[in-house]
Amino acid sequence: MINKFPIIDFPKGSLLPWLGKTGKMLSLYMRCFFSSHGFDITREQFILLAHLYHKDGMMQKDLAFITERNKGSLARLVNTTEKKNWVARIPSTEDKRVNQIYLTTQGRAIFEKLKPILAKCEQEVQKGLTPQEIEMTISVLEKIQKNISK
Repeated sequence: MINKFPIIDFPKGSLLPWLGKTGKMLSLYMRCFFSSHGFDITREQFILLAHLYHKDGMMQKDLAFITERNKGSLARLVNTTEKKNWVARIPSTEDKRVNQIYLTTQGRAIFEKLKPILAKCEQEVQKGLTPQEIEMTISVLEKIQKNISK
């Protein structure tokens, strides 16, 4: 049988395929986990709500930078969450061309309901790992992120 999808032949011991696959699996797992608890929310939407929960009224361009998204991608994310009535896009009083993004009352309530669900999700993801393994994984990922950001 011919494989329809080309496979990149990474050298044995390469982290790239593991990191990529784990990131995709985590996004899907979180969405399914939230859904199993009655919430239709993606990981990206949750991250947006989390940033606004901790610093409400951020400028849209700053949110794009912080969430590492381009302006168009963030605009679509804000549009989606705005349609769900979780956020509101308000023009800045100083410059009408600049939008500030605020959590709505409903968005704040959703985030607060999701916090304990996220804690359960984290427990499931880390099940079977020792505190030392978690600490080592964080350390390795920090080094990788540092290498990438150079």
